Amino acid sequence: MPSGILQIKAISAHPGSIPGRGVKREDEVCKYIDVTTCIGCKACEVACVEWNDMPFQQTTFDNTYQTMPHTTWNYWNLIKFNEHQRDDGTLMWLMRKDQCMHCEDPGCLRACPADGAIVQYTNGIVDFEQENCIGCQYCISGCPFDIPKFNSTTKKVYKCTLCSDRVGQGLEPACIKSCPTGCLRFGTKADMRALADARAKQLREHSGFPNAGVYDPPSVNGTHVIYVLHDITRPELYGGLPANPTIPPTYTAWKRVAKPIGLLLALFAAPVAFFHYITEGPKEPSPPRSREFGDPGPPPPGSREPGPRPGVQ
Repeated sequence: MPSGILQIKAISAHPGSIPGRGVKREDEVCKYIDVTTCIGCKACEVACVEWNDMPFQQTTFDNTYQTMPHTTWNYWNLIKFNEHQRDDGTLMWLMRKDQCMHCEDPGCLRACPADGAIVQYTNGIVDFEQENCIGCQYCISGCPFDIPKFNSTTKKVYKCTLCSDRVGQGLEPACIKSCPTGCLRFGTKADMRALADARAKQLREHSGFPNAGVYDPPSVNGTHVIYVLHDITRPELYGGLPANPTIPPTYTAWKRVAKPIGLLLALFAAPVAFFHYITEGPKEPSPPRSREFGDPGPPPPGSREPGPRPGVQ
C-alpha cells in the first residue's frame, strides 16, 4: 500500500518552482473499479459522506435506483444505474461508480487561474484547496467528466479528493474500505492496471463479453481511477462515461499559447515606452479651457487684443 507524506507535482496557476518537488520518489496510486461485480449497494456512497463529514441531503427519485441524478458539492460519489437491453433481448443492470477520475493531465488544474487552488501530487491524486479557490468555476468547464461542483453559499468548488488524508497515512480510501464485493481495489497504478487487464481477459474468454476492456483514456494521459467494463466500445452506456474525454481547446490555447504571447508582449512594452519617453519627451499638458459656455478663454501669450472698430462709439 503506497504511504507517506504526499509530494506535490503541479500547482494551478503557480509561476515558480514546486516546493519539495523531486526530493522523494513515490508510487502512483490507482483505484480499480470492476463494474461487472458491483451490486449497487451504495455502501461507498455512505462511507464517502461520513468520512468527509458532509451533511446528508434529501434523495431524488427519477424512476431508477440512483440516489440522485448527479453528484453535488457535498455528494462526491454516486452509483449510476442504467437498464440496458442487449442484442438478444435480455436486460442488464449497468452500474458505475461516478466520481473524480484524477486525470494524469487534469483539465481542472489547467483551467484554474488561482494560485494553489488545485494541487496534483506525484502519486496522481488531484486535490482542491478551498481556501485558495476564487469561485470562478473555470475548473468546472475544464473538466471533461463534469465532476467539480460549485457551492453557491461558500462560493467554492468541491470534488472527490481520493481521500488524500487517508492515503497520506497509508490507508485506503473510505469507499474502498466499505465495499462488500471486492469490486473496488486500491494500490499502485501498475498493479491495478495489471489486475484490470486480467479481469477483462477473463470476461472476454469465459463470460461471454467479447468487447470487455479497461477504461483508462489516453486522451488525458490516463487516469488514476480505472474501470473494467463489459463493453469498452460503448462507455456511454455506463452513465454517460465519455468515449474520448478531452480538455476544451480554449484552455489549452490560453495556457500554452495566448498567455505566453501576452507575457512576451508585456515584456516588450516596457522598453518601448522607455525609448518613446527618451526620444519624444514627456507629454505636454493641454491648455486649460474655460468652463463658461461661449467664453473662448484668455488669449494665448504674445497676442494683441483687438481694439475698437472705427466709427463705433
